[in-house]
Amino acid sequence: MLLDRQRLQKARDELDKLLKEEPANPAFRTAYATALVGLGEPEQGVRLYRQLLAEVPAKPPAAESRSWIQHTSEVHLSVAHALKTLGRTQEAIESYRAAATTRPDYGDAYWSLANLKTYRFSEDEIASMRSEEASPTTDPVDRYHLCFALGKAYEDRSDYAESWQFYERGNNLKRAESRYDPDIFEAHTQKQIEVCTAQLFAARVGAGAPHPDPIFVVGLPRSGSTLLEQIVASHSQIEGTQELYDIQRIALDMRTPRSERDGPRYPEALAELPLEDFRRLGERYLADTRPYRTGKPFFVDKMPNNFRHIGLIHLILPSAKIIDVRREPMACCFSNLKQLFARGQEFTYGMEDVARYYRTYLELMHHWDAVLPGRVLRVYYEDLVGDLPGNVRRILEFCDLEFEPGCVEFYKTKRSVRTPSSEQVRKAIFREGLNQWRNYDLWLGPLRESLGDALTRYRSAPALVTRDQVA
Repeated sequence: MLLDRQRLQKARDELDKLLKEEPANPAFRTAYATALVGLGEPEQGVRLYRQLLAEVPAKPPAAESRSWIQHTSEVHLSVAHALKTLGRTQEAIESYRAAATTRPDYGDAYWSLANLKTYRFSEDEIASMRSEEASPTTDPVDRYHLCFALGKAYEDRSDYAESWQFYERGNNLKRAESRYDPDIFEAHTQKQIEVCTAQLFAARVGAGAPHPDPIFVVGLPRSGSTLLEQIVASHSQIEGTQELYDIQRIALDMRTPRSERDGPRYPEALAELPLEDFRRLGERYLADTRPYRTGKPFFVDKMPNNFRHIGLIHLILPSAKIIDVRREPMACCFSNLKQLFARGQEFTYGMEDVARYYRTYLELMHHWDAVLPGRVLRVYYEDLVGDLPGNVRRILEFCDLEFEPGCVEFYKTKRSVRTPSSEQVRKAIFREGLNQWRNYDLWLGPLRESLGDALTRYRSAPALVTRDQVA
């Protein structure tokens, strides 16, 4: 449960106790390796995973064949994920292939190869994926992983009609199992706007923990946030961590009180909390994120969805820096439509859903700009690609830091990167993504229509949009 909630240090503490009792237990050791990788110790995680693989019998008893296949393929996949974060791409590819060889219908292994973004499938691999995807015995989860992988395989071959067929099928399968409701997200956005007023913030000046350590990078997924993180984490004073769940966890804890007597829920609770509670929550955030740090004065939290909680961040960490990375809507939304996320981001599996989310994001960010003027630095992905040195200077100036040339040569920085863009940010500036969506223009009419005036106002500061207009 702790691993699933990303409470990784607490999970590790519990696993230490379990392993003291049963040091050879493979389930405990696998979970421990997972915690190590999540805590930024992938080298140790890889060693532990490989020890587990070395202990697996080459030919299991017939009665245990199915569990052997499941366990072995999953460990190969975990090894590959860890190697990917380290930038050891060829070793990661070998482990992903080993997972697919062990279980030929293992959709996640094929999708993980596609998700490297730089990998190109062979004819034999494509034929195998098509065969497994078409098989009636393939599990639905494996099927949609295979669909997204095939979409990428045909995109790389410039067969956009075949590629879109699989991207669309994968999205339909994933959306069918999702419980995402855009009305709930939009209603919560309106509640944020109603509660988080300029008056609320003015009455709480001085609340919160004063530490300037965090740099929050927010926006939509696939907007360029990993690129920006890699740029700033190349500065000698800034630590790159990962997409941290701690702000979302604080908001979730405030949203679900134990009883009605515990008071109003989030975000309404922001108007009721005693001033000292804001400092307590800020200190809690800093304490909970400390295991991801190694001692540099500043660190990056690049959870993109934190744009929903900028009011909370401002109240509990008033000296933190917040940077909003924004990408042209067609490019951003299409990039999300062809991405299968490991967890969360359920709004990305349909054109109407992703367009509504983008429009609501614009609405909420405009609100933060209005009630907290100057609090958020906006960086447009296209501008970052077009003028890297100029934008790097602007970003570092906002963070009150001196310019360092290493931030322009970000691709030389050695660090773990856990997002889908991990391979791209290890190369010089990536321009190919600016117009990839145009190859699919024939099928993206509904997306363009759903985005509406967001296609132009994403760079402007329009009047607030009502919920009915967003819907």
